[in-house]
Amino acid sequence: MTEPRRWGVKAALCGFLRWFPIVAALFFASGLQAGRDIDQNEALRLVEQGVVLPLQRFIDDAQQRFPGRLLEVELEWDDDRYVYELEIVTRSGIVLELDYDAVTGKLLDVDEDD
Repeated sequence: MTEPRRWGVKAALCGFLRWFPIVAALFFASGLQAGRDIDQNEALRLVEQGVVLPLQRFIDDAQQRFPGRLLEVELEWDDDRYVYELEIVTRSGIVLELDYDAVTGKLLDVDEDD
């Protein structure tokens, strides 16, 4: 490699390394905002404080709409709101993910899981 080309590669690498921590921090921070899982202690506190509705309400609604078996439940902070994600397998064997607004109780989305 010629001397001028070697310096060009070094300069590009130094420029990349100088900006990498800033870009990485922005990427990481945006990922945290995209869907932060709420642990069970925080979820209990939010229910007790009346911030979110109790989980049983959503389980009952999901079972009424799509009879089957509950597989998994998560409470997340996603798109500036609390969202319950319920995963169920219907009696016909279809796995569905139901997203509810945890504050209003509104069913936001139903997706068939692969």
